[in-house]
Amino acid sequence: MRRSGVVRRGATVSRVEEIDRRIVALLAADGRMSFTDLAKETGLSVSAVHQRVRRLEKRGVIRGYAALVDYDEIGLPLTAFVSIKPIDPSAPDDAPQRLSHLSAIESCHSVAGDESYILKVRVATPLALEELLQQIRASANVSTRTTIVLSTPYDYRAPVP
Repeated sequence: MRRSGVVRRGATVSRVEEIDRRIVALLAADGRMSFTDLAKETGLSVSAVHQRVRRLEKRGVIRGYAALVDYDEIGLPLTAFVSIKPIDPSAPDDAPQRLSHLSAIESCHSVAGDESYILKVRVATPLALEELLQQIRASANVSTRTTIVLSTPYDYRAPVP
């Protein structure tokens, strides 16, 4: 129950959180799911689902909708993880900005450990990977360590609360 902006703990709150988690899990599995289908899966009305999704977007819980792509189908079958660390540790930490122009970099993660960032990259061939690694080193003045993905048993799994 809401009174003066305060939410009481109890069955109502956990039910609300459960529905929001369900919506997020459904959209994580299929970012193109319609509001009508979300409503059927959650037992809510279409307008209630629409309001919840917009609220989750506004709070930053949902930040985007990734379309699942078959990268083999579009000619990018080689996936690799590239760990980078600055050659000069006293240099500014601006590698993400220096690398943002390279479209082969799918994601950039700041990490703890010896490296500063781990990049997920997708390219067409080993030669293309070699060229990309040269571009990464030159653009960000970093050293690289590369791990090539052999297979992906699963990807884009919906979070389980």
